Amino acid sequence: MTTHPSAALLSRYVDPDAAFDDPALWAVESHLDTCPTCRARLGDLLTAPARELVSVVHTAVTGEIARHGPPARHRPWLATTRRWLMWAWLPWLGMASAALVTAFLMQYQFPQAPSLVLLVAPVAPLVTMAGTWHRRNDPAWEIVATTPKAGLPLLLRRVFVVLLCLVPVLVVVGGLAGQSPARWLLPCLGFTALTLLLGARIGVTRAALVLGTGWLLAVLLPALVTARLPVLLTPAGTPGWLAVTGVCVVALVVVRDRYRRLDGWQ
Repeated sequence: MTTHPSAALLSRYVDPDAAFDDPALWAVESHLDTCPTCRARLGDLLTAPARELVSVVHTAVTGEIARHGPPARHRPWLATTRRWLMWAWLPWLGMASAALVTAFLMQYQFPQAPSLVLLVAPVAPLVTMAGTWHRRNDPAWEIVATTPKAGLPLLLRRVFVVLLCLVPVLVVVGGLAGQSPARWLLPCLGFTALTLLLGARIGVTRAALVLGTGWLLAVLLPALVTARLPVLLTPAGTPGWLAVTGVCVVALVVVRDRYRRLDGWQ
């Protein structure tokens, strides 16, 4: 929500009997989290019993804080690790890394075939992305999904970590296979952006599965059968990848609110 909510919208928010759909509710709460002016307006709309209840809770919480003292300070590196990493990703990262190493070994064994490293690199992040935004793979998904800061920024942070872990593996494997990062980096980013965009509609896990399967059937297998590298992975395909990445990024900004809905965790 980029503008301040109206008085009527705030009145509906404080009314327990008012109907509120999830996107509108989360938009108001996200705005209230960052806008002290609207929080003050919200306080003026509370009924007398609600104000009394808030006062009682405030007094109790303040007393408990004073009695127990300030919370223990955690190590900064530990807090950063918890914000950026999720250990449940490790099997997925290992699977993606194993796929790249296997592609390199097969290319080394069959040098006459098209570069398997180059064919696998664009979809390598999809294996891990499939586990970054799914309720079965995130033990704290219910807590994360109900916070005002959840949504596309959190997903982008997780995808950034995925790429940060996989790009060094791609650099090493691609270097050993004689493939410059310029050949696979842009297709990799394009597929990542396309997965995020499609994931806003059907879920990131399903989007990764659909795009990965499509790449396997439409590009990888035909390239192995014909023993020719597809145009998509040649310098002639660079403008197309640039266009796809740019369009997906712009469209992703437009549909970013879909990642604030519970049905986005699928």
